[in-house]
Amino acid sequence: MTIQAVLFDKDGTLIDFNATYAPAFAAIVRELAGAEAADTLASAVGFDLQTNAFAPGSVAIAGSSLDIAQALAPVLGRASPGELAVELDARFDVHVLASIAPFAQAGPALAQLRASGLRLGVATNDAEAAARSHVAAIGLAQYFDFYAGYDSGHGAKPQPGMVAAFARHCSLPPAAVAMVGDSTHDMAAGRTAGALTIAVTTGPAGTAELAPLADHVIADLGELPGLIAGLG
Repeated sequence: MTIQAVLFDKDGTLIDFNATYAPAFAAIVRELAGAEAADTLASAVGFDLQTNAFAPGSVAIAGSSLDIAQALAPVLGRASPGELAVELDARFDVHVLASIAPFAQAGPALAQLRASGLRLGVATNDAEAAARSHVAAIGLAQYFDFYAGYDSGHGAKPQPGMVAAFARHCSLPPAAVAMVGDSTHDMAAGRTAGALTIAVTTGPAGTAELAPLADHVIADLGELPGLIAGLG
């Protein structure tokens, strides 16, 4: 089936995950824990404050704010991960905007896709408000007419709800949608929903990890318009 709409993950796909989130996460950990306990708090989610790097498999890479909060709450002695997740969303919104780093290929690729008549959306395990804020901050909001976050009522990736909701929003069958992302969560969400899955290796995961769940693997978004045009 011809692809008529493309749903994008945000972090690691449109935005450089490490460049954006490593400084933001380091700042948040230090705010929450204080200097004495910062390393312990960071390690609870697989982040090394000394190198400002996320470990492979860190819950912060593909998880939602609630997933991160569930890992941090016991260390902080917080009784409610849900309340901590709301606090994390607010802190991330401030710190991410200070370090946000879009991929250079994102804008030109999105412009080409829209010029071809495709509908575009964003699906992220961040909060929906954060997704809208971040996309606006990097000057790409004009390309999207759909946003879904973990709090939008469609579930979080790797569940298929965001992909299914985007297909409904576009009045299309899922098979006419391509899910583009950098994580196995993105690929699983797309595949379970019945969408075409396109992995991009600009995030923490490599080809070997992504390929089993991806219909196509590309190096960066610069390759995406040509790939989709060829599929049509």
